[in-house]
Amino acid sequence: MGFGFFVCFTDIFAGTARACPLDAPHDCMGLTPEEIDMIVEKVINNNIVSAFDEAGKEVVAMGRGLGFGVKPGMKVNEDKVEKIFRIPGQSLADQFKDLLANMPLEQVKVSNDIISYAKNRIKLKLNPSIYVTLTDHINFAIARYEEHIKLENALLLEIRKFYPEEFGIGKYAVELIRKRLGADLPEDEAGFIALHFVNAEYGTDIKDALHFPDLLKGVLEIVVRELGVELDEGTLHYERFITHMKFLLQRIYRKELLPNEEDELAEMMRVKYPREYACSRKIAEYIEKTADCRLSGEEVMYLAIHIRRVTMAEE
Repeated sequence: MGFGFFVCFTDIFAGTARACPLDAPHDCMGLTPEEIDMIVEKVINNNIVSAFDEAGKEVVAMGRGLGFGVKPGMKVNEDKVEKIFRIPGQSLADQFKDLLANMPLEQVKVSNDIISYAKNRIKLKLNPSIYVTLTDHINFAIARYEEHIKLENALLLEIRKFYPEEFGIGKYAVELIRKRLGADLPEDEAGFIALHFVNAEYGTDIKDALHFPDLLKGVLEIVVRELGVELDEGTLHYERFITHMKFLLQRIYRKELLPNEEDELAEMMRVKYPREYACSRKIAEYIEKTADCRLSGEEVMYLAIHIRRVTMAEE
């Protein structure tokens, strides 16, 4: 058998997609490779076909020469299949097929390998849309490289600072693209690729992910200005503060902000730590204006707690 990986897009919105080795148990589809019997629905190009499995579910199968000389209604040649993608949402499925139609097979493989690396090595839980957005980005990045167009990433320093794991994936991606596709992309591209993974983690749109590094930078500037401290980026309290801010941004863009349920505790924080609470209010006003949202008193309270912790380490 020529199978390599089965990519199961099980839940677009919950982000439960997994890249599963085909010699492992197939809990993502309940079938072993030998049980997959596919009939061609449409030839996308010489290497990729859209097909239906035995249950009538649409899949996209990929392998060198898989679509060559093939017609709808024919059985998929399993010996040539390298990867299978199952996509439950029709809109995302159509986007994915359109994207693959004119894309070199090796670019698709590289994109899939980068995503697998992120999931297996860094254990990231990603929205399945990453298979579309990252593959599309890599295609355009290589096109820009071939046309000698360099796109500067104005957020590179902030991405490296606030999203080190995702930036590490970006650097891995750039190196893999250089080795396998022969395109020597600049470090700026590692930053752009990192943002695609931030976007896939948070389940947001890429245009929202572009705001995250700048928002984090603005929040830290408010803390330094309002409390007159210099933050030590090497401390555990600083790391926890940044982690809290990342989850807050995630809740904002997912519209899952905490409700007002801790009024007494919030009032106690305001009285006991007035400077930190006032600082958290300033940050809340900045976020509300920038992200067009409304933070609850509970969100402001937890923000004040983390500000207190991070500034205690500097006193």
